[in-house]
This record gives sequence, structure tokens and C-alpha cells, in this order.
Amino acid sequence: MMAMAHRSDTTDDEPQRRVADLAAEDAGGLSTDLLGDFLEVLTSAVSDGRPLTRRQLRTLRTHGDTAAKQGVALRALLDLYLSSAWRLWRTLPAIIDADRDPGAVVTAGEVMLHAVDDAVAELAEGFQLARRTLFRAEVSARREFVDDLLSGSADVAGVLGRAGNFGLDLSGPHAVVVVEASTPFTDGGSIIADVERAVEGSKGDAEVMVASKEGRLVVVFSAPNRRAVTHVMDRVSIATGQRRTAEGWSRRLGVGRPGSSAAGVAASYREALDALDLAAKLRLDTDVVDARELLVYRVLLDDRPAITDLVDTVLTPLLEARGGAEPLLDTLFAFFASGGNSASTARAMHLSVRAVTYRLARIAELTGHDVADPSERFALQTAAYGARLLDWPRKGS
Repeated sequence: MMAMAHRSDTTDDEPQRRVADLAAEDAGGLSTDLLGDFLEVLTSAVSDGRPLTRRQLRTLRTHGDTAAKQGVALRALLDLYLSSAWRLWRTLPAIIDADRDPGAVVTAGEVMLHAVDDAVAELAEGFQLARRTLFRAEVSARREFVDDLLSGSADVAGVLGRAGNFGLDLSGPHAVVVVEASTPFTDGGSIIADVERAVEGSKGDAEVMVASKEGRLVVVFSAPNRRAVTHVMDRVSIATGQRRTAEGWSRRLGVGRPGSSAAGVAASYREALDALDLAAKLRLDTDVVDARELLVYRVLLDDRPAITDLVDTVLTPLLEARGGAEPLLDTLFAFFASGGNSASTARAMHLSVRAVTYRLARIAELTGHDVADPSERFALQTAAYGARLLDWPRKGS
């Protein structure tokens, strides 16, 4: 008798198992485990003519949560449930006995639609809540990784281990571009996705990570050669829409030299920041600054006592000039930028050539260094750049 009862149970369960298997195929091969006891619950609800209970609805919400955590798409999950519901319809007692009691079919349909509607709502709610939680966790993990990578103070092995989760293989050389703008960048802005698409290109196979940090945009990318660096710089420039305003560059890019491992990325990031800082201090008229082209200025800052002494010795006499040292310093910079051409200097400063010549003569008179003499010109140029780096004479030396 017990064996017969067992065979009967198996026979009763067989149609639902078949329905579940076919529905799983409809949904792209999802596991039938995601259905839980939905088919039994739905059959019971229709047979009893009642809606799903709160407990049953809470269970469905947990199925949505589970699916989200497993990486299942919401569309596929709903397809699994809706497909199983319409396939189950023909197996329901009310439908099988429709000829005997046609009115029961109407009632069964109403209960079925109501139950499926409630089920879908709970599944979607559980799924979306889980996805929001997962998204917040992913954002937090990404932010923590970015901070650890760029700081250079975190455990290197730990950073390298997590890099793969964010599409980076730090065994090869990587460089960092930092974009500074008048309007701070945020992780929530569309610019991050725009830059990623621009750098990755149509194939989407470039190794790049874009994030914001302290209001700046940071781009970490694979840099096996100089051409790769130039390509990324060009793409980032286009994607960030740089333009010149009356106040200067609305956005400026700094790029560090490539380096390997996590330490190389951190060093490249610091160099990119230093390049932006030096460009601002030197008032460079460019929207892209490369750390490798500013090494000479870093050398000046590395020996601060020496450059301070040079500025004091060479330029302090300019403070005696009428109007102060600034107009004469500006003339020196414009003169050096023009390649030592007085006419070009005059055009750049909106002055007459005579005024430029007078100022250069005044500089020679006060400092004892004439720009016409190569050795004296070098001392003047080095001292002038040192003054910019030290913000002299506004801050003194």
C-alpha cells in the first residue's frame, strides 16, 4: 500500500515538473530551483479560489532576491514564472473538468490572473531591492579599490588581487590621466561612461578604468607604448569637451609616466597631479600637460633652497621697478615663449616693440643679466620659472 501511495504522488508531481522544465527552457535555461514551490502554491490557490497569502508572497520576494544575487536578468526571471503559469493552466483541475463545470473556469482564470499579477510584483520588488543593495556594494568596493590603488599606501598584493574584478591587469605598464575642470566631476555624472566608451572604442577591449576623485576625473589605462598614451589622451580630450575661455582652459589634462604594478599606477597618478599643479603655477598656455615634459621644473623644486637663492639673487632688484616686478616678469615669460623674438612678444602682450625693448633693457639694468647674452639669458629664464613655481614675489621666497 505504501509503495502504491508513493507512485501516486510521483504521478501527481510529474505534470508540474514537466511544466517547470519547459518553462526553464523558455527562459533561456534557468534553474527550476528559482520557482521554488510556486506551481504547487498556484495550483492550490486556484483550486481553493483564494489569493496568495502574505507568507507565500514573502517567499516569492526572496526568490527575486536570490535571482538578483545569482546574476539572473529580471526579464528572464519573469519569463520563467509567466511561462510556467500559462503552461500550468491546462493541468489545473478546473480546466480539465471544464465540460462538467464551465463556470469554474471563469473563477479559476480570475484567481490565476490575480495570483500571477501578485507574484510578478513581489518577484520584481525583491529583485530590484537586491540589485540596489548589490549596486551600492559594488560602488563602495570600486571606490575603495580606486582609493587604495591611487594612494599607493595599501597592501600591494591585495590591490593586485582585486584589480581583475575591475578589468585591470596590472602586471603590464599603466599610466594615469587626471582631468581638472572648473566644474568638479562626480561618480554619478554621465561623463565617466562617455570617457570609458571613447577610450575603449567600438570593440570595447581596451583596458581602462574611469572614476572621480576629489572632484577630478581619473583615467587608469594600459600604456604599453607611447602611441597608446597619445591615443588615450586624444580620446579623453575629445570626450571631456575641452575649450578655452577668457579665464583660461575650462578643462586641463595631466598625464603621468607609465609604470608597472600598483606602485607604478600610484606614481603615475601623483605625477599627473604634479603636472597639473606645475602648469597652473607656470601659467602654461596648454590644455594638456605631460609629466615627462616637466621634469626640469620638478628638478628645480626638488632643490628648493637653491632655486630660492637664485630667485633672490637674480630677481630681487626687479622689485625696485616702478609698478613692481610682475610686469617685467610677464615680459620675460612672453619673450622666452616667443623664442626671443621682440616683435612676437609685443603682439602677445599687446604692446609696442619699443615698450618691450625698453622693459628688457630695464631688466638688464636692474639685474645685471642681459637676455641677449646666452649664459645670462639662461640664468634669467631659470630664475623666472623658479619665481613662478614659488609664486614670487606675491608669496616671497
